[in-house]
Amino acid sequence: MILPRQKATFPLAKGEYETIKQRMLDWSKQFSILLLLDSNGYTDQYSRYACLLAVNAVDTISSGQEDGLENLNRWHELHHDWLFGHICYDYKNVLEKKLSSRHAAKHNYAPLHFFCPEIVCYINPQQSELSIESLGPSPDEVFEAIRNSLPFAPAPLPSLKFQQRTERGVYLQTIKLLRQHIYNGDCYEINHCNEGFCEDVSINPPDVFHRLNTLSPAPFAAYYRLHKQYMMCASPERYLYKNGKRIVSQPIKGTARRGENAEEDCLMKKCLRKSIKEQAENVMIVDLTRNDLARSCETGSVKVDELFGIYTFPQVHQMISTVSGTLRADMQYTEALRYSFPMGSMTGAPKVKVMQLIDECELSRRELFSGTVGYITPDADFDFNVIIRSLFYNETTRYLSYQTGGAITYDSDPLQEWEEMRLKAWALERIFS
Repeated sequence: MILPRQKATFPLAKGEYETIKQRMLDWSKQFSILLLLDSNGYTDQYSRYACLLAVNAVDTISSGQEDGLENLNRWHELHHDWLFGHICYDYKNVLEKKLSSRHAAKHNYAPLHFFCPEIVCYINPQQSELSIESLGPSPDEVFEAIRNSLPFAPAPLPSLKFQQRTERGVYLQTIKLLRQHIYNGDCYEINHCNEGFCEDVSINPPDVFHRLNTLSPAPFAAYYRLHKQYMMCASPERYLYKNGKRIVSQPIKGTARRGENAEEDCLMKKCLRKSIKEQAENVMIVDLTRNDLARSCETGSVKVDELFGIYTFPQVHQMISTVSGTLRADMQYTEALRYSFPMGSMTGAPKVKVMQLIDECELSRRELFSGTVGYITPDADFDFNVIIRSLFYNETTRYLSYQTGGAITYDSDPLQEWEEMRLKAWALERIFS
């Protein structure tokens, strides 16, 4: 039986937000299980928190079986408390019996894993107050411990050279093969990714996350630790959001580099917005997302709130659309996850066929990459990201990796796809150079 939480809210002085956020990261290093979610100042109509931190598990739901989401729902109905955690891309094998993963796991995350934290800390979108909810020490004790922590002072990162799991020539040939699958009618869009990796390296994950989050601040950034496993994430993409009965998904498809100056940057945005190829990629995934949400939402409630929105991030411009619906009264909230996972922006369509092709054509197991991490509130609302632009580190095996890629359509140019994949990879690799 989980006891009621002690709760308190503390005002933050103007300009104190960045300092207190750094102190929260420093304070959290003592815990072997934690999840920090950082919006980096990006706000929209769905924003609940500027920053959200959960530490120390008092209970855990971990599963690689079909009843994983049902167990998650059952636990929440019993306790009505916070849950934080992840769903690996490979949970697809549980949801769809036709699927499997042929490559060996390097990071060994459980397919589905959530924890109820001892302490939850969150800063409101206005960055004016810090709230603390605790099952252990009093909120006042936690607040004092955070304020007495040092502002995070990262050490220099090692210089690392990443190997590519798929070399350029093979990557180009694979794109040609996937275009042939599309021509043959096997699918009409497929997400293809490549792994970059370093073996036998030693890093300090909080330093890596701080550097990544400084150079590539993103609205769905995350620092995740599960004992010896770490994820440092700079994701710009929301997978699924719930508020009451409303379900929202915001798939990203369409990427353009930033310009060298303001004039060129504006031109790159206009070219992205007018690109027939990028619009085709985006609208295919919008249609897939509409279909996914329709499986758990009321008939007629699914709609496209925004189509082809152009949003700017430090390294790239992105085309983002918003799709929403109303959860059916007879549906558990976890059914919205079941019927939409994995997210269409990281698979393609039709989903089952392209996930089979992904396993055939990619040379690495995705694991946590292109899965999701996020939170569920005591009221059963949630917000989950898409795990992209992320580094993964296994402290036991000293294996560091990332994966990047893009959506392939029949109009895709293999060389341009390679360059887009490398542009996304560069944003991760450069923090070690």
